[in-house]
Amino acid sequence: MKSEMVIVEEWSGTSSNKLSLTAVISPSISPSSSFTLETHGNRFNLFSRRFLQAFVPEGFPSSVIPDYMPFQTWDLLQGLSTYIRTMLSTQALLSAIGVGEKSATVIGATFQWFLRDLTGMLGGVVFTFHQGSNLDSNAKMWRLVADLMNDLGMLMDLVSPLFPSEFIFIVCIGSLSRSFTGVASGATRAALTQHFALQNNAADISAKEGSQETVATMIGMALGMLLAHVTMGHATVIWFCFLALTMFHMYANYKAVRCLNLTTLNCERSSILLQHFMEAGQVLSPNEVSILEHVLPLWISSWSSNTAKFLYTRVQLGVRVSSLNGPEMMELLSSAASRYEKAKYLLLENNGVIRVVIHKDSTTGDVMRGFVHALVMKNLLGNKPTSLHTDSQTWMDKNYEAFLLKLQSAGWKTERLLSSSIIWRANWSRGTSYKKIN
Repeated sequence: MKSEMVIVEEWSGTSSNKLSLTAVISPSISPSSSFTLETHGNRFNLFSRRFLQAFVPEGFPSSVIPDYMPFQTWDLLQGLSTYIRTMLSTQALLSAIGVGEKSATVIGATFQWFLRDLTGMLGGVVFTFHQGSNLDSNAKMWRLVADLMNDLGMLMDLVSPLFPSEFIFIVCIGSLSRSFTGVASGATRAALTQHFALQNNAADISAKEGSQETVATMIGMALGMLLAHVTMGHATVIWFCFLALTMFHMYANYKAVRCLNLTTLNCERSSILLQHFMEAGQVLSPNEVSILEHVLPLWISSWSSNTAKFLYTRVQLGVRVSSLNGPEMMELLSSAASRYEKAKYLLLENNGVIRVVIHKDSTTGDVMRGFVHALVMKNLLGNKPTSLHTDSQTWMDKNYEAFLLKLQSAGWKTERLLSSSIIWRANWSRGTSYKKIN
């Protein structure tokens, strides 16, 4: 009985749907050899694939979400413009310190550089203390603000030679701006890397992003040195090039963050989703919400946006009980004894502002429910309900679970609400008076 002929194929690629045939091994019909090896493709194609693997995540594009590629494209373009401008600003800074001048002393230049770096380090620590917990919840805005602060820092370096008497102050302001950039950019990049990862490959995405940044840095430095050499001694041309590159940098950053369709729920996205759900009974997709949410600081966006989008700004999450006034304290005691006795949050309304008191034993799900309940109450407030607490609780009992299910079906992550850290909590229970609220 003749045995069946077995053929072995060799395929190359990091993704199951992006494999290419490279070789075929089969039994030989020639008596001089036992098998034949037939190669496919060429060495150039194999080299190009290997080269590409150094810059894109393994399994690309199926291993990342669709908005990865447009974001990275704009991000690399803005990075390139940054490195070109860095050469211009560094040249101006070194000139102001005294590099190339006989009157300049080493110790003087060293002290100025040390003071500049020290200011930046201290600024980074202070910024982290005040805003560290907000970076996750507003990753788009802080990503954009970080690069705008970097622009300000480079502008200060370029301006510094024009004001010799104020040199130290100007470069310290510039260093302070860049320290904000370092903290905000690093923190938001970590959040975005998690967003891009579809196959628990955040580390791979981060490593490949580092390779992309390295190439952009080298190209930017080369172009920057060339530009610095060509424009040396021509102040008007230097300023024109710097401002033109800065405008492009700001535009590329805006386009980059606009490409992101984040699926996590922060206060603003929750507000947009709930308002549409209460009006239409449907949940918007991450792409639709991305178009509606703001990426600039709220005080800028409010100039040209519909204030209805900012419903969440009238909700205070994690209110300190001892900061309430007399009438609010009485309402708190009444609510704790009746409406919210078994709940893990309390809601108070005063002059159109909804305050949320969080229970000390509340979970992330309780915080999410309390915030949505506050949004519902604020939304109903414009309709002049007969009983705000009763009507909002009725809506929650009837629609909240359905709302969460529709969010999950649309691709939203409902495990937790991304918000500022809640540091003030309370406890309420029946018993002696001093145990009611702690």
